[in-house]
Amino acid sequence: MSEPRLYQSIAAEIVALIEKGEFPPGSRLPGERDLAQRLGVSRVTVREAEIALEAQGLITIKTGSGVYVKARPAAAPGALPDVSAFDLTAARAVIEAEAAAMAASRITDAEVEMLEGLIAAMTDPASGEAAASEADRQFHLAIARIAGNPVVEHCVQLIWRMRNELPRVRQVYANVCHNDGDTRNDEHTAILDGLRLRDPGAARTAMRNHFQRLFESMLEATENEALAEIRRRTQQDRERFLAATAR
Repeated sequence: MSEPRLYQSIAAEIVALIEKGEFPPGSRLPGERDLAQRLGVSRVTVREAEIALEAQGLITIKTGSGVYVKARPAAAPGALPDVSAFDLTAARAVIEAEAAAMAASRITDAEVEMLEGLIAAMTDPASGEAAASEADRQFHLAIARIAGNPVVEHCVQLIWRMRNELPRVRQVYANVCHNDGDTRNDEHTAILDGLRLRDPGAARTAMRNHFQRLFESMLEATENEALAEIRRRTQQDRERFLAATAR
């Protein structure tokens, strides 16, 4: 897996400062120049990090006023944790890969046939996006169930709740998965091949590769989104400057 982009590392450092209490909820972060000097990076990198943190709901960027730390609402009992799509995908690469390895030792011919049917539903042009997405969910949940450990099955069920019910996670997955149908289908087929062969190592590797590729796609999509936002804000600054100097 590739190293994190620089702005993501800087975002993590800012979050650490917030969590240590240096910048409590409601407080204003230092300006871009001061943060850049403190963290040893460019102002552009600080701006990228702040845009990423705003997308995660951790800060608010107020044009002309500054950047403010948002208060985190207290979680209700039983509520889903507020995680990022990156955290969730990293966990899936571990938990679901091991679930696939466990399932490979227990799977029956009937269960292989059932998984084949789910892949067919994912690839059927007549299924529609919603039906294909549900077949995807059922595919992963079925593998967790076949693994034969109720704790693993519960963990994967919870993972899918976070994937579908947390708005930020759901949006990131939607942005990435909308354009990678063929690749995902090939990856699901590779997972099924490992299961069909009753090969735990092959099933584990295929599942891990599936999530590693997904993680990389998320990084690329997030980086492109951050760059587009920087260009938009830079253009706004340029227009304000031109308007001010044209008088």
